[in-house]
Amino acid sequence: MKKEEILSGGFLKQFKNSEDFGNFIDELYKRGVEKMLEGEIDAHLGYAKHEQSKSDNARNGFGKKTIKTEHGKAEINVPRDRNASFEPVIVPKRSQLSKGIESLVVSLYAKGLSNADIEDQLLEIYDFQVSTSTISKITDKITADIVAWQNRPLESVYLIVWMDGIVFKVRENSKVINKTIYIAVGLKRDGKKEVLGLWLGKNESASFWLSVLTDMKARGVEDILITATDNLNGFTDTISNVFPQSKTQICIVHQIRNACRYVVWKDKKAFTRDMKEIYNAPTKKAAEAALVDFASKWEDKYGYAIKSWQNNWEELTVFFEFPLEIRKIIYTTNLIENLNGKIRKYTKNKLSFPTDEAVMKSVYLAMLEETKKWSMPIRNWGIVLNHFLTIFDNRVGL
Repeated sequence: MKKEEILSGGFLKQFKNSEDFGNFIDELYKRGVEKMLEGEIDAHLGYAKHEQSKSDNARNGFGKKTIKTEHGKAEINVPRDRNASFEPVIVPKRSQLSKGIESLVVSLYAKGLSNADIEDQLLEIYDFQVSTSTISKITDKITADIVAWQNRPLESVYLIVWMDGIVFKVRENSKVINKTIYIAVGLKRDGKKEVLGLWLGKNESASFWLSVLTDMKARGVEDILITATDNLNGFTDTISNVFPQSKTQICIVHQIRNACRYVVWKDKKAFTRDMKEIYNAPTKKAAEAALVDFASKWEDKYGYAIKSWQNNWEELTVFFEFPLEIRKIIYTTNLIENLNGKIRKYTKNKLSFPTDEAVMKSVYLAMLEETKKWSMPIRNWGIVLNHFLTIFDNRVGL
């Protein structure tokens, strides 16, 4: 093995073997943590080192602390202040584990950065080098978390479950093929949303959704009051086989897209305006009248689009059975499509994934980042819950 030379921090170091190189990385890790701690105390005090203090508090030397990570143990200098009010985030007090850097690596990975990108970011921003193999070890810890999360028990009843799929390119047997991450989001009885699971399969199909629904049932789901889905052929029957009492609403947004697929550009504005009269109607009867008008105007030119409405009419109009507050929630799968959009945003830098595990890891982390915001019940929850209790009575189970 030839000697390697790396220039870092203004000095040149030669490595005789892998152990020598590992020790150097450990030293960089230590220095990186200390640099971040210096940034933390600068922010805490409100002035940088060697500047004049702007308050009665000031730096007060350093304390020693041993940190433990994937690299082993290292002793670092932790800055102190006179008032003893400085609480490090990177290396918390009374903690031996330097979780801060691992959290930073995981957060950057969740936002779609590759291992090489993360390495570059840490070096550029913190003057701190972590090898791509170390980054991979840190993110690989997520795999065990995914298994535990995917097998956790679910609630017995969900008021609404939205289901959709998102396609990624994944390498398999030396070829890059399309695979689908199946996503289900449930509305709980406290009004909060929860991602029920992520399942990886090949092209979206009703048969795979059957395995998803069966898995949800095995994990404790006994009843779903309403399901919101795309218009995948056979999906409604699949849901009925597992949850026979569930009402299934086909996503209106998907229907609009499918109907517009073959409409020429010059007709699209008028065509979509006329479609809007159907799904914005106050009642199902009024919607049926709007569909008749829509058909009489466009059937000769776009017969396929009219048939797609007529053939799926019952599943497209389930939302008319409910009060306005529930209609707004179920008539579209926009909620899950918004989640999919955020996942796409986080993973857009990855044109393809090397393994199934890699795509699951990325999607799981992106999902965690986005669902941090899901801490409050949905809008007008008190009114919505009362409607559910009135309509579904003892099935809500409160």
